[in-house]
Amino acid sequence: MRKEYDFSKGRRGAVVSSKGKARITIMLDDDILEHFRARAEAEGMGYQTMINAALREAATGRRGRWLARSR
Repeated sequence: MRKEYDFSKGRRGAVVSSKGKARITIMLDDDILEHFRARAEAEGMGYQTMINAALREAATGRRGRWLARSR
C-alpha cells in the first residue's frame, strides 16, 4: 500500500452508472421487504431486481394499456 494517495480528481457517487435506471428512495412495509429478500435469496438473485420485476409485471399485466398511454 502507498503511504499517500491523490484524491484530488476523486468524485462522489456510484462507482458504475446504470443507463436506463434511476436511484430513488422508496418506503416499503417491513414484511414486504422481508418477503422479497427471502425469496430473492432462495432463488439466487437480488431483491431489488425481484422487486423491479414484480413492478414491471404489475405495470404491463392487467394495466398494460395504461402504461402504454402514459409514456
